[in-house]
Amino acid sequence: MTESHNLVDENSKGEALLIMDMISDFSFKDGDKLFEPALAAAEKIAELKKRARAAAASVIYVNDNYGRWNEDFGTFVERTSESSGKGRQIIEKLEPEPDDLFVVKPQRSGFYATPLGVLLLSKDIFRLTITGVTTDICVLFTAHDAYMRGFCVQVPADATAAVKPEYHAQALDFIRRVADANTGECKAIEFGAHRNGNNERSLTKAG
Repeated sequence: MTESHNLVDENSKGEALLIMDMISDFSFKDGDKLFEPALAAAEKIAELKKRARAAAASVIYVNDNYGRWNEDFGTFVERTSESSGKGRQIIEKLEPEPDDLFVVKPQRSGFYATPLGVLLLSKDIFRLTITGVTTDICVLFTAHDAYMRGFCVQVPADATAAVKPEYHAQALDFIRRVADANTGECKAIEFGAHRNGNNERSLTKAG
């Protein structure tokens, strides 16, 4: 078995909340099935975002742009809110703030062909809390890529969602087992706790 070789400094104190693909009109295949669990996850993500910002953690939106390469992220958010009732309900809970960061991704992983890795290193980030949709696709790929780069990964079960409950559960189990990730509920996540000397690879695993 190949052991991971860290590309980040485990003594780094920075942390980030990643919000995956929550800016969407949900007009894709199975979008109707995904919307309700995504809306429930949005409530939890909004709570996490408040706590992350209070602890001076970076908030990074990592989002598909659905092929609209001539559109900046702000315009994309505004258009989605205006054109989609479903999208607007999510954005009302998770609207990006001026000092939030964003990365547009062309594929499933937030790291693939994006500057996410450089951004995280530039901010001296070690611990990532990955939220959003879908647990079994973009969240899963991003969590594994983060782990392979040496980041400490957290994927809170109640701040992620998938089309089917079984997809969600299977993905969390896989992320927990293979990416050494904490997959407990949001209430167990403490932004800033590691700055007091607790910089272990993962918190108590649950879920």
